[in-house]
Amino acid sequence: MSNNQQRTAATRRDVLSFAGSGLLSVALPWLLQRDAPAATYKEAPGVLPETHFPAKAKRVVQIFCAGGVSHLETFDYKPELERMDGKELEGKGENLGFFGQPGRLMKSVYDFRQHGQSGGWVSSLFPHLATCIDDLCVIHSMYGKSNNHTPAAFQMNTGFTFNGFPCMGAWLSYGLGTENENLPAFVVLPDPRGLPAGGSINWTPGFLPANHGGVAFRTGSPEPIADLNTPAELQGGDRNAELALLNQMNRQFVDDHPGEVAFAARLRSYELAARMQTSIPEATDLSDETAATRDLYGVDDPVNRGFGRNCLTARRLLERGVRFVQLINGGSFGSPRINWDGHENMKENHDTQAATMDRPVAALIQDLKQRGLLEDTLVVWNTEFGRSPTTQGIGAPGRDHHPSVFTCFLAGAGVKPGIRYGSSDEIGYFVGENQVTIPDFHATILYLLGIDHERLTFYHNGINRRLTNVEGNPIRAILSV
Repeated sequence: MSNNQQRTAATRRDVLSFAGSGLLSVALPWLLQRDAPAATYKEAPGVLPETHFPAKAKRVVQIFCAGGVSHLETFDYKPELERMDGKELEGKGENLGFFGQPGRLMKSVYDFRQHGQSGGWVSSLFPHLATCIDDLCVIHSMYGKSNNHTPAAFQMNTGFTFNGFPCMGAWLSYGLGTENENLPAFVVLPDPRGLPAGGSINWTPGFLPANHGGVAFRTGSPEPIADLNTPAELQGGDRNAELALLNQMNRQFVDDHPGEVAFAARLRSYELAARMQTSIPEATDLSDETAATRDLYGVDDPVNRGFGRNCLTARRLLERGVRFVQLINGGSFGSPRINWDGHENMKENHDTQAATMDRPVAALIQDLKQRGLLEDTLVVWNTEFGRSPTTQGIGAPGRDHHPSVFTCFLAGAGVKPGIRYGSSDEIGYFVGENQVTIPDFHATILYLLGIDHERLTFYHNGINRRLTNVEGNPIRAILSV
């Protein structure tokens, strides 16, 4: 290579590095997916030529409540636990908590009552979600494998308790692709207060192509993606000249290296980046929402503002063709805690967290319904595990982690509304009937999207990997057809 060629190559790399440091580096992944040729799941990564079954859902919004929401304080009413309040736990075997400090049985710190025509039990912690109970399919018999936050969160989001595996949103991006080439297929809206345990691994593409990973917006910043806007000090003419030079060098490189198809695809990512400069600000700008809608979500209420804005943004993204939106409610650890990890005091902890989540999530369900979007949108509300029926320590007001039974719910496309599925035992310690494993849960979600969980695979290290590993069955009893 001549000195002139060396200087040209270095300059091109420098410009690419500068341009790719912000928006352009985010733009490439999902554009490459659009450029991939259609292929079957057995042949190559890419969008399935058609779904395996008729799909009930076109899109998914997942509300992941980080920290471990107590089933006993939310949807799982246990009269027997009230009767046994303060007594020793007997006949349940070894302690399942993380810290190994078993106390005595403690009744729910909230009152329960039945709501709606379905008569579903909801505690006073969720007055807004209680109004949606006739739209919810509440699963009382969830079962997880880990009592540790990070691996439990990984399992709920990726199907495995250790990292390196693709999350559910990545699998859906891989299998179904995007409905809007101007927006990513998979968007993550983290809690403005911080990231959950495990951070971005919860929305990782794992061994899938990188274009299927979740694109996390900066929900605590007025600019949702870094470097989205052209710097104010850069004049329009200078910006155009810079882009023209970059385009000239890139085209020359493509002409000199006709076999570099991946690089040619990267050039097209710049076109998407330009479109995103319009599509992302428009999708996240709430100024055109009515006062009634803003009030519904609580976006102007200091308590609800952060998560309420995220939920309203999620609705806007879904209606603009984003395939999967993951909303995170709760950050990681700290004092005071900013998630649902009620070790020290259940009431103080859950009061604080529910104040941020209850109203916006109920608003999201109601808003989707009134716009006709709930008919083909699947709403997933989950957490990594529940809380123990006993206190964490004698005389303490908190509860430890409890993976052997907990509660999640689904709503929307293809799910029977206003029902309860499965149960915990008399005090909420073990599954009583119809155990639902996390692979079952994932298999059901995929089924509603028209995907056979056993046939959506990716060959990696000698194994046809899948979201559900070698387990899982769709919960047919909760399906509307």
